Amino acid sequence: MEKMAVDYLMQEKIWFEKYKYDDAERRYYEQMNGPVGSSSHQQENGASTILRDIARARENIQKSLAGSANTNSPGPAAGDQNELLSRISHLEVENQNLRSVVSDLQMAIFKLESRLNALEKSSTSHQPSPVPPTQKVEPFSVPSKKVELPSAKKAEPAAAEEDDDDDIDLFGSDDEEEDQEAAKVREERLRQYAEKKAKKPGLIAKSSILLDVKPWDDKTDMAKIDECVRSIHMDGLVWGASKLVPVGYGIKKLQIQCVVEDDKVGTDILEEEITKFEDYVQSVDIAAFNKI
Repeated sequence: MEKMAVDYLMQEKIWFEKYKYDDAERRYYEQMNGPVGSSSHQQENGASTILRDIARARENIQKSLAGSANTNSPGPAAGDQNELLSRISHLEVENQNLRSVVSDLQMAIFKLESRLNALEKSSTSHQPSPVPPTQKVEPFSVPSKKVELPSAKKAEPAAAEEDDDDDIDLFGSDDEEEDQEAAKVREERLRQYAEKKAKKPGLIAKSSILLDVKPWDDKTDMAKIDECVRSIHMDGLVWGASKLVPVGYGIKKLQIQCVVEDDKVGTDILEEEITKFEDYVQSVDIAAFNKI
């Protein structure tokens, strides 16, 4: 039992000799400050030393005030004054520099304003004259000219002579027949001109379209989609180059170029024809549309 108690005390952290250290600390402070009974005497000595220090400080202040005028070396106040004067002079120099910079800026602004005014005056003087109002343009029409045959020209002097001989022709003349022949010739020439104009090819409006054909998933055969799209044949439709563009998650879309005639093929017809391949095509979008 005693052995267990000794083992327990050995494991515990107990300071058995603390009183020795307390006594040693008390003796040390008594040697430094004297015994406890002399505390009042020490307080008096401390007060006297404070009074002596105050009197000594007053004497030093009076001596410094009296001898500041006679000493050659500047004191702390003179040093502060010199530093203040140097700062003031430095600020004055900076103020002068700032004034010069501001004056330069004002001069530059004045020059810029004068140049802008000159440019405005020159632009107003060179302003183009107003465009006259547009005039209404009448549609082009082929002027009808009366075609006269040589026989008719030769018949005119004869008819004029007959008119001179007899103003009234009771039996009629050949002028009506000649006018009919001239009208027939004119109509024939107009018909030939209309046929020639109809045969002349006009300007055909075409457009370049870039289509985005999207599949259902990444397992869709893109080559089959390209084949299906190119199997669409229309009058005025020409297929161009194509390529596969990645969309995301392994899915790619087919970009295919085509040229169409605007009067024959429209974008709605193309979308309807391509979306008919619903087993492969999910949707069709127009990526670009340009007039040619």
